[in-house]
Amino acid sequence: MNYDENPKSIKYHVKKYIYKNKRRFQNKFFIDFPAGNGITTRILKEIGAKPFAFDLFPEYFNIEGLNCKRANIIEGLPVDDAFADYLICQEGIEHFSDQLASFKEFNRVLKKGGGLILTTPNYSSLRAKMSHFLSESERFNSIIAPNELDSVWMSNEDITNEIYYGHIFLIGILKLRCFGRLSGFKIKHIQSTRIKTTSLFLLILFYPFILLSNWITYRKRLRKNKDFDYQTKRDVYNEIFKLSINPKILVDGHIFVEFKKEKELSEIGKDLKSNHREFGVT
Repeated sequence: MNYDENPKSIKYHVKKYIYKNKRRFQNKFFIDFPAGNGITTRILKEIGAKPFAFDLFPEYFNIEGLNCKRANIIEGLPVDDAFADYLICQEGIEHFSDQLASFKEFNRVLKKGGGLILTTPNYSSLRAKMSHFLSESERFNSIIAPNELDSVWMSNEDITNEIYYGHIFLIGILKLRCFGRLSGFKIKHIQSTRIKTTSLFLLILFYPFILLSNWITYRKRLRKNKDFDYQTKRDVYNEIFKLSINPKILVDGHIFVEFKKEKELSEIGKDLKSNHREFGVT
């Protein structure tokens, strides 16, 4: 069975999402990065989008009639500013060492109003949280914590000086949201994938405590933060609270989120306010 036909694979859920949004994606410029073996690039082409594939190791791209160019996120994607309508980063962000810089690069290449579709193993799931609690690993009893023996997936200086790391930089929905907001994006939609049985069992046991703990923190921050007006605080903290207690996020095997680009990078700083005393202020 192909990956895009296997419900256990994230490619299956990505394919379903692309076909569900076929009309919206048709004739749109679509960056696929990292493109991997090219399955998603092929699907985008099939539904009438205009895909452009990039990967650190394009040697793995094997779709006849389509090309994939070498690119790494550190140097940036070889396209002009505001080039694409959409960018899909499928199972990539957990390999990037500077994730905020990656989001900023995604902002640069997308048109205003464009979409960033991102999937990654769900580090916000209860199974992942329990695994980190027990051993700081991705999956306890089967995968050891990140290390220099198991966490280098590709290193070939004959091809590139960049190292392709494993899941060293796993990331949850709240940090993804934060990086998105700091680089001009807002969450538009969160798509369900595949429920993990362990996470569902933990949800039944611990959800009341999760709800209460996050509610207490939410109310406390509303009272204590005096730097912003109440409505601003409520909008931000309420979004974080809802993400923290969302059962779908707590039990899904993957995070599958679409962001909308709301601001250019040059527009972001004016809306940010320092929490610490600024230079020269006594």
